Amino acid sequence: MAGLSPKRQQVLEFIQQFIDEKGYAPTMRDIMRGCHINSMASVQNHLEVLEKEGHINRTPEVFRGISLAGRERRTVRVPVLGYIAAGEPIPVPQSDTWSHDFLEALELSYDLMDVKNNTYALVVKGTSMIDALIADGDIVVMYATRTIQDGEMAAIWLKREQEVTLKKVYREPGRVRLQPANPLMEPIYHHPENVEIQGRVIGVIRRLTSLT
Repeated sequence: MAGLSPKRQQVLEFIQQFIDEKGYAPTMRDIMRGCHINSMASVQNHLEVLEKEGHINRTPEVFRGISLAGRERRTVRVPVLGYIAAGEPIPVPQSDTWSHDFLEALELSYDLMDVKNNTYALVVKGTSMIDALIADGDIVVMYATRTIQDGEMAAIWLKREQEVTLKKVYREPGRVRLQPANPLMEPIYHHPENVEIQGRVIGVIRRLTSLT
């Protein structure tokens, strides 16, 4: 494109290709790695120039908030409400006490979302679901529901313990098995009355940068 340096042209083409292939925008770290740039400050500089010259738009408060100028962007806004344990359950507020304040917001491609409403996201802590390709620091996109099928991955509220965990759910006679996807970890068993489903996993986003 006329007027762009070779490196900025590379950055712009990388953004275009990333969005076309994945359906959502790259992070600054994605760009740094994909374009072999030495520092985040250099990436920031390239993005500022591309935005100033009208090639891209950016929404700084939104994770992956880069969009291509002139291209219609159909997205679903999904709030990141907090953290969930993929390991031993950890205490978190109950779902009915979650406020409208959230860590950040994701804008995900409309075409990638089978469910457009009643969705939220959580940041994963732990490695119990590593064989399901969910690592510590990843973001799981959840559909808020109280019912799931056996073998589906869900956010489970343990009422007595006042804790939440991310596991696959299996109903067995007189109990519910919460199954990790990690051969080094044992399943957790609970009485059905102690288990409340808070959401079903409908997507996973690999996180390369920390919220903190």
